[in-house]
Amino acid sequence: MSKLVKLKKGFDIKLAGKAEKKIEAFQPAQTFAIKPTDFVGMQRPKVIVNEGDTVKAGTPLMIDKKLDSVLYAAPVSGEVVEIKRGEKRKLLEIKIKADKEISYEAFEKYSESDLKSLSKAQATAAILKGGVWPQIIQRPYGIVANPEDEPKAIFISGFDSHPLAPDYGVLLKGQEKYFQAGINVLKKLTSGKVHLNLDQQSEVSPVYAGAQGVDVNKFSGPHPAGNVGVQIHHLDPMNKGEVAWTVNPYGVVQIGKLLLEGIYDASKVVAITGSEAKKAVYAKTFLGACVDKFTTGNTHSTNFRVVSGNVLTGERINADGYLGFYDHQLTLLPEGDYYEFMGWAKPTSTKLSFHRALGLLSFLSPNKDYVLDTNTRGEERAFVQTGVFEQVTPMDIFPVYLLKAIMAEDFDEMEELGIYEVIEEDLALCEFIDVSKHPVQEIVRKGIELIQYS
Repeated sequence: MSKLVKLKKGFDIKLAGKAEKKIEAFQPAQTFAIKPTDFVGMQRPKVIVNEGDTVKAGTPLMIDKKLDSVLYAAPVSGEVVEIKRGEKRKLLEIKIKADKEISYEAFEKYSESDLKSLSKAQATAAILKGGVWPQIIQRPYGIVANPEDEPKAIFISGFDSHPLAPDYGVLLKGQEKYFQAGINVLKKLTSGKVHLNLDQQSEVSPVYAGAQGVDVNKFSGPHPAGNVGVQIHHLDPMNKGEVAWTVNPYGVVQIGKLLLEGIYDASKVVAITGSEAKKAVYAKTFLGACVDKFTTGNTHSTNFRVVSGNVLTGERINADGYLGFYDHQLTLLPEGDYYEFMGWAKPTSTKLSFHRALGLLSFLSPNKDYVLDTNTRGEERAFVQTGVFEQVTPMDIFPVYLLKAIMAEDFDEMEELGIYEVIEEDLALCEFIDVSKHPVQEIVRKGIELIQYS
């Protein structure tokens, strides 16, 4: 049965630089990359191509030796120009110089009626072979799902509440057929429900309007209402020993297109956001694109930071770096590499803060969009227990106690305090408002790995 969940806890970070709802033409990227670091928990990547090889979109590039049935495919056709490694030969990137016209590996096609008769084994095999399995993420741990597991349910968050988040209505415009096909395939993978969770405060996007075979749930409230982990917590909480799978709407479309068209289509629409962007718009590209075409000549200054993703959970990359595998947003921000004397204490209305103390006046302008830079205005210090973490965490957990249990490596306490329910993004707001400047997301991942590999 569908639910309406109203969340009161959380905090919306209102920033300047929201992308206009129009797709702008940029020069196409020339190189693309797959980065093992995008796949949390991948410890033993193995490259299965060589420099100089010619590949098509959908050609396998690498596997994880610990889960070798899952293939990580080329997003475009072209030549493998570099296999970049770091210290101790750690694999960093597999770079491809793209062809002007993309050619595709051919996979088996299914009609819409054929999808209804697919078995779980057939659906699993098709998704694995076609290279789209990495779009399926497992809870707990937030890692690529194991095809041999039996998920109790599958969850799709149909909206993003992160700062400057893209509109899925723009990202997935015209993909209704493939979205429905993806749902039909995902239903084969679980004996439980497929949940589609939407924003109760926004108009339903056409791509979701006709969705069938799913439980449609509505969520309202501030960020992190759009986080799938928060949604799982309120619909069907995770317990020790249980497994659930999550899929981004883009991943659902990719799965549907693979089975209907027989191709691995990594084309996507990306939102270019942030106060540094001259053109805050949407752009068409492919997964793993080099972002230089989006940054060159498109910033107000030369001192800026490029974030693949959003400002809370995204990854800092170079101006000629590569878009993350799961990212649909590029954020351009002013760099904060300066010292401001007593900057944390001066009364001002130009800085955004969750706290009303410290002389900040942002609470007087709740609807203002702020131009913020990357300056943290402080460094890590003693863990101050202020009680505010609970105010931005709409889950029945105690985040401060959980973080302290992780730091103490107390396994029993971690389990009792909800380590199975969270990944980094679910407590990212805690890091933003933390007056102690702790790397909360790093601490959460440390706890997950302690539990996962214990």
